[in-house]
Amino acid sequence: MKKVELVFVPSPGVGHLAATLEMAKLIANRDDRLSVTIFIMKLPFESEDSKTTESVASSIRFITLPRIEISSSSSTSPANFFTDVVKAYTPLAREAVHELMTRSGSVRLAGFVIDMFCTSMIDVANEFGVPSYLFFTSSAAFLGFVLHLQSLHDHHNLEITEFKDSDAELEVPSFVHSVPGKVFPSVVFDKEGDEIPILLHHTQRFRETKGIIVNTFVELESHAINSFSGDTSPPIYPIGPILNTEVESSEVQQQAIEIMNWLNDQPPSSVVFLCFGSMGSFNGEQVREIAHGLEGSGCRFLWSLRQPPPKGKMEYPIEYGNKEEVLPEGFLDRTTKIGKVIGWAPQVAVLAHPAVGGFVSHCGWNSTLESLWYGVPTATWPMYAEQQLNAFQMVKDLELAVEIKIDYDKDKGYIVSSQDIEKGLRQLMDADSEVRKKRQKMQEKSRKAMMDGGSSYSYLGYFIEDMMTNVP
Repeated sequence: MKKVELVFVPSPGVGHLAATLEMAKLIANRDDRLSVTIFIMKLPFESEDSKTTESVASSIRFITLPRIEISSSSSTSPANFFTDVVKAYTPLAREAVHELMTRSGSVRLAGFVIDMFCTSMIDVANEFGVPSYLFFTSSAAFLGFVLHLQSLHDHHNLEITEFKDSDAELEVPSFVHSVPGKVFPSVVFDKEGDEIPILLHHTQRFRETKGIIVNTFVELESHAINSFSGDTSPPIYPIGPILNTEVESSEVQQQAIEIMNWLNDQPPSSVVFLCFGSMGSFNGEQVREIAHGLEGSGCRFLWSLRQPPPKGKMEYPIEYGNKEEVLPEGFLDRTTKIGKVIGWAPQVAVLAHPAVGGFVSHCGWNSTLESLWYGVPTATWPMYAEQQLNAFQMVKDLELAVEIKIDYDKDKGYIVSSQDIEKGLRQLMDADSEVRKKRQKMQEKSRKAMMDGGSSYSYLGYFIEDMMTNVP
């Protein structure tokens, strides 16, 4: 029985690493011929310590590549920034693979599993004569979207910028409804100089891989997954939902105690949870509109509120030093019996709590899958990246969410009114809504997909079989 090693290269950042680690666990636990090494690339503004790498199986190891310095304000967009960081790390990754192969002895390198912004690592895999596989941490619909745009750009000279902030619609095979330009992710418009958009540069290289693993499941995205049949792209393996449902460490547990104790005192399914992802934040004017919307709705709430980083800086949001200064006067006193405003939130633990009955979300794909896993209805408030497209899919195609906004963009500077927020909250917390009923059914399907004999369990087996066949 031959032992083989897979090298995983996630994009920098906690969210990408968390999903990659969970997939590595799935693969290593499924087949004892497989071991995994995960390369960790740090963002310039990330702290050295990371709880994500604690308590992992012996068949998974981590290699933290030496930190590099790159200005967080030198790139025009997050996509360009991530791409620049990964390119800068490429020589270090090459050295690390060489050391790994020298040290591992009889273990054979089976290939690289790379993230969507790590396509420069395909060159490293090619140098070592091993195949590459893509781990796509977003939806199958978004994968189909970028592959379709890339095909239209390459073969039909489509000028994608014509769709920017436009009501014009594009038929995309992976979506049921035509997709309006106003929900196109800004990343598809970000160019490197006069060249093609940076995301399409990556997408062109997706087709060089031997397979694309997607964090989704057939029962959720059957239309999108079926749209790939007969496509010239590599085979698709939907093996999700890949989630970390464990609280990370005793330190995090300690931070969460006060929050969980508060939730314990609330009635079942009565609390709306507002949380906008690792990069989500609002300025004072929007904070006050949210507060007025919450107060007007009368809903019990748990609100994760954070302050934007300095303008032009690619950094994580920070907590407001004094929440009373940014909230409407007297808000905390008036809502003290029904609400709690916090900074950091233990999102998985909150979504799993029986008191939580609704989730106002930025629609990041991990958060979308987590809310489905726990059967919590979602109201959409996308912020950045492909989240507008996720919101559109959840509201229009799948009818699994209610809309506060589907085309909000944190960089556009417009404000969502308290009236729109209040209306969305009332729809979200309707105990008899169709969205709530559909969510409960999808919760059951998401769990069955991961069980022995389920669709995702089977696709993981297909991936391992195909990967072992491709071992050089």
